[in-house]
Amino acid sequence: MELAQRLVGTEPARLDVAGLSWGPHGKPGIVKDVSFGVEPGQMLAIVGPNGAGKSSLLRCLYRFHRPSAGTVRLDGADIWTLKPKALARRVATVLQEQASDFGLSVAEIIELGMTPHLDERTGAPSDPVEDALTLMNLAALAARDFGSLSGGEKQRVMIARALVQKPDLLILDEPTNHLDIRHQLEVLELLASLDITVIVSLHDLALACAHADRVLVLQDGRAVQFGTPLDALTPEIIRHTFAVETAIDSHPATGRPRFSFHLNLPKP
Repeated sequence: MELAQRLVGTEPARLDVAGLSWGPHGKPGIVKDVSFGVEPGQMLAIVGPNGAGKSSLLRCLYRFHRPSAGTVRLDGADIWTLKPKALARRVATVLQEQASDFGLSVAEIIELGMTPHLDERTGAPSDPVEDALTLMNLAALAARDFGSLSGGEKQRVMIARALVQKPDLLILDEPTNHLDIRHQLEVLELLASLDITVIVSLHDLALACAHADRVLVLQDGRAVQFGTPLDALTPEIIRHTFAVETAIDSHPATGRPRFSFHLNLPKP
């Protein structure tokens, strides 16, 4: 993981969210009085059914939406008091929506992540773009047009772009959506190994439980539970939040929690 650590920041951030609410002007709130804290270097997984408010919450965390109430603090500082460039030097994001390619190559897209650091003289012995291409298994695609890639390849490029931003906090919205099983596991193993703070929204509860230090369960914009994976993802909480029954055991190869789901349908 030495290659990965060359790309990220050196001071994992602490994030504190207190009484956070947000909704479109004049419409009902989507995020409702959510509070939690993420310690430096932890990975937080945010889970919940469709429409629970996961993406809206993340948009508040990376300062796309200004909260209607509450605060988001990065190492004690309200993120809305920070200058945009200062925030960009510490927080990177990977969104569900693929960015426009503007006719750029894969390497050029990744290089855009270095923009907040262009005035710094790092004297780095290696090229961050080359490091990111290697880390994300993209070296063979470096000269390809970004627009010609598959959805999964584009997602890996956007993660690489976020890493060359050298973040102390990395926020990812459903980063495994377009990835095959192997790349899902590789990406989450990578994220869990980085010495930075990571906040990621996920649909797959097994992936969240296996890789995250903390899990936040959302339903209808509210925090249902926050805690360790096994405390937050109990059969009772999953039944209440996702309306499915769950059996949890240990994977025979990894020892990690394994989830089996079924509907509790009435007998005919």
